[in-house]
Amino acid sequence: MSDINQPDNHELTAEELAAIEEKFDEGSATRAVGPTTGQILRAIALVFALYHFITAGFGLPADHWHMGWHLSGLFILTYAFFPIIGMKNLFARKASAFRIGNIPLYDLVFMILGVVSALYLGFAWRGVPLLGIDEQTFRMGNPNSYDLFFGIVVILLVLDIARRTLGWVLPLIICFFISYALLGQYFPGLLKHPGVNFRTFVSSMYFPQEGIFGVTLWVVSTIVFHFVLFGVIAQRTGLGQLFIDNATILAGRYTGGPAKVSVISSAFFGTISGSSVANTVSTGALTIPNMKRLGYPAHFAGGVEAASSAGGQITPPIMGAAAFIMAEFLELPYTTIIIAAIFPALLHYVGVFTVVHLMARKLDLKGLAKEQLPKLKAVWREGWANIVPLIGLLVVLFAGYTPYMSAFCGISLAVITGMSRIKEPATLVYAVAFIAFVFWKYLGGGFEFSMAMTLCIIASIATLNPQERTKIPEMASSIELAVKYALAVGAASAAVGIVVGVINTTGVGFRIGFMVTQGAGNLASDLFGFLSLGGIVEWFTVQDLQLFISLVFIATACILMGAGIPTTALYIMLVSVAQPALAQLGVPPIASHMFVLYYGVVSEITPPVCTSAYAAAAIANANPFRTGLSAFSLGLGKVVAPMAFVYAPVLLIVSSTGFDLWEFSYTATSCIAGVIALSTAVVGYWFAPMNAISRILMAIAGLVFVAPSLSADLVALIIASPVIVTQMLARRSTPSTA
Repeated sequence: MSDINQPDNHELTAEELAAIEEKFDEGSATRAVGPTTGQILRAIALVFALYHFITAGFGLPADHWHMGWHLSGLFILTYAFFPIIGMKNLFARKASAFRIGNIPLYDLVFMILGVVSALYLGFAWRGVPLLGIDEQTFRMGNPNSYDLFFGIVVILLVLDIARRTLGWVLPLIICFFISYALLGQYFPGLLKHPGVNFRTFVSSMYFPQEGIFGVTLWVVSTIVFHFVLFGVIAQRTGLGQLFIDNATILAGRYTGGPAKVSVISSAFFGTISGSSVANTVSTGALTIPNMKRLGYPAHFAGGVEAASSAGGQITPPIMGAAAFIMAEFLELPYTTIIIAAIFPALLHYVGVFTVVHLMARKLDLKGLAKEQLPKLKAVWREGWANIVPLIGLLVVLFAGYTPYMSAFCGISLAVITGMSRIKEPATLVYAVAFIAFVFWKYLGGGFEFSMAMTLCIIASIATLNPQERTKIPEMASSIELAVKYALAVGAASAAVGIVVGVINTTGVGFRIGFMVTQGAGNLASDLFGFLSLGGIVEWFTVQDLQLFISLVFIATACILMGAGIPTTALYIMLVSVAQPALAQLGVPPIASHMFVLYYGVVSEITPPVCTSAYAAAAIANANPFRTGLSAFSLGLGKVVAPMAFVYAPVLLIVSSTGFDLWEFSYTATSCIAGVIALSTAVVGYWFAPMNAISRILMAIAGLVFVAPSLSADLVALIIASPVIVTQMLARRSTPSTA
């Protein structure tokens, strides 16, 4: 595909953008169904969303019932919308006696089996004497024939819905873990174990606490879905446009303005969207054509948007699903994860912004004309209310309430902002209902008085929104879209629960972790003698080398496995290996978890498989591989950040090693200097063009800067000094650019 065969003034339609998102986002392409079936499925999706919304505010049922209802919804909607294989003709409507509403009979059978198997747990939890079923406590580890049948069905169907929504890679990896659990006696060396009895295995995978009904499905059904719902509603009621307009005002008039708008708007949008592809399509529809009109090459324009948008999963306050699961694994409040993610996310965007700025200077690209910029007063006069739901959500979250209560309040305020207007009294029913809920919670001790009053005031302010009111069909469409987005992450969370169950049952995580550290230790010992010139010069210890090699091993595994696995599933699998390995080397738990998460996200912009870059390439009409390379080079901040906060956990602010403002400031400055140096090497330009030797020197200096120590910084300055001198001399003879 050419970088230049698309006219610069071409603007993609909503249908074209939807088609791009369907092609590159996990689980976005769905089967066409008949009109009546479509109405039924629409109703099911709305009930599914309403159930989660109500339980978030009014209380959760028992876990086995709650996760059972969630899994039932996943089975119904996945088997309705996703064909057995991804052939194009299976997505189209066709008349057949073996189809009902274009859904094949076998999918309806799978759907029914899935729902019955998911709900059987709750039905038989207290025992069913009539059927000879004892209470669940007495069946744990020794399932009866009903448990065995429905457990096998759930395992097979969960793997199937993961395959339908995400492809073959994840289910095949899970099948390997299943084989390891059942056939452990045939594995070599440290991996060998007696093998898990088949009945015990099914029990562990099916009954709650471990396996499918474990922490991953609980987090998605209790927290992640609600934040997905909030993000979609808030974005479609105007918050996304408010972000783009303000980013344009902030950066549009400067050198390379539209590209900087892309970075800032994607960073803003990332605060409410945990989906990299959705972020790419939503903001890229405007920013990519603008960048091309300005003069950026198409592949670079797409790379800017992909790299910026991939930051959505690591940008607080609403990160990807993996961040919520991390909070559960670490047994920390989600707000702690948010705080820890602030500087690493900033480092990522500093890198992208720097490359964009330097490329604009190199190509002599100007900003937007003043008349092309939105007017600040007009933007906020019309759109100020769209920020209200996000403020409400953050107020509740940082006040110490549960994430699902904060999501409930955020969703409620987003609905009020979109649908309630003080000038139309009938529409105030949404605001009145929420205020009544707040008072009910206050009277029951659920809210403090100050929080209750704050939420009532925020809800009242939201009704003053001057924008056109969102109608019920439009809101229903937003809710349906959110449910659609949640299917793939729900399927992945259920399926990867099997991996968690196997790891907990067999202890393979600690075995592999030991193998990683041992292998790194042996390699470090061999390298130490060579690098220290036989012990004459000791730049570092064997332990330093062992830690670095272990990090490289784990980072490589993250990037390679991330080529076909969603970030959430990848994080869950690899952190089970990385945490034991890095803990043995003294890395704090939150640093090791964030390390795996970041390299999992890096895989989204790492060729050859980089979904965000492919979506951006489709919008830019650019070569996908070149776009991926551009995105990767732009995302160097995300590549080096994990190494930095493993060596300097103070960058995470909330690490168990403690926080020191001076140490944080110094280390953060050093890391930013490293990212900027790497950016100059990528672009080959600072104040003037740089030759190959200068670029190599700056790349080396950038990597050394990231190492958090004064001696490393001095070495980096020495390495970079020839380039700094030549660039400063060149600056005197070059007129400055705004």
